[in-house]
Parts: sequence; structure tokens; C-alpha cells
Amino acid sequence: MAVDPVQLAVFAVLGLLAIVSGVLVFVVDSMARATFALLVSFLAVATLVLMTGLAYLGVVIVLMMIIEMVIMAVFMIMFMMNPAGLMPMSMFHNTRGATVISGLVFAGLAAGIVGVDWPQRRAAPPADATVALGEALMGGHMLTMMVLGVTLFATIVATVVLATDRGRYDRLGDDLDAERADDPAGGGVGR
Repeated sequence: MAVDPVQLAVFAVLGLLAIVSGVLVFVVDSMARATFALLVSFLAVATLVLMTGLAYLGVVIVLMMIIEMVIMAVFMIMFMMNPAGLMPMSMFHNTRGATVISGLVFAGLAAGIVGVDWPQRRAAPPADATVALGEALMGGHMLTMMVLGVTLFATIVATVVLATDRGRYDRLGDDLDAERADDPAGGGVGR
């Protein structure tokens, strides 16, 4: 089967983008920039998955990663001591241990790829791969899991709303132009 050179080029560019933006997560100096670099990496990987013909899995990756990264960014804006996680900070923690662990994991996965006999397909592919995957993952509980996902999201939002009695608009005024933050206790992050 002939390989389309355009598809191969797009695949290579997306693979490189995924790697470069993944490395940028550890190079940039703020949590917000790291979050969006990670989002770019995941979206490139999701597009690669879509290109391999796994539409359901690719769309799930896109939806999950966008929602996860946006929620992370919102929480950074709301709760981080530095504004929106934009202050410089180090993203490195226990570099020696992380290097050893990641090297061992890579060696183990590479050994598995090289040393294990890959199975051969014994049956024809299903007529609708999305339905087959959903049945394999959830059985008859797909509706239950969808309702559970919405319920968990609503619980997270309600918990955040109930846990914070004051936001930045209460502290710095409607236009965020107060000279000093109206904090009930001293030592806050107000100006």
C-alpha cells in the first residue's frame, strides 16, 4: 500500500509539534504557559490518533484535554498566589529521581515492544468500531457513566462556589481598581 507523502509530512509535523510542546512544558517558567504547552501537545497527539482512523478515541482525547486544561487555567486564575500562574517559577522537582524513573520506564516499554510477539487479527473488524469500543468499555452502563460525569462536574463547580465566599471582585472592587485589597485578614496577596 502506497503512503501519501502529504499525509506522511503532516504526521511528521504533528509528531514533532507534540514532542516540542511537551518539552516546552518543562522549559517555560510559569504554570499557565506550561498548561497551554501541554494542551498543544495533547491536541497534536489527538490529531495523530484521528489520522490513524480512530475517530472516537481522537475526539475523546480532544474533548478531555481541552476541558481539563481550561479547568486547570481557571483554577490557576482563581486560586494561585501569583496572578494566573504567570509569575516565573521552576518546573523541576527531583530531577535525578525523575530521570532514573523515566529511563527505567522507557527501557521497560522498549523491551516490551521489541521482545513481545504482537498478536495477529483473527476476525474481521466490527461494522461500527465506535459502538464496539463503547460496548467493550462500558457494557450497558454508558448512560450511567454519562450522568455520573455531569454529576461529578456539577459537584466540583458547586464545591468551589461554596468554598470561596470572596473573590477578586469582592477584594478589589467591581473594576478591580481599588488601591488596596479589602481582605478581612492581613498578609494576603492584595496590592
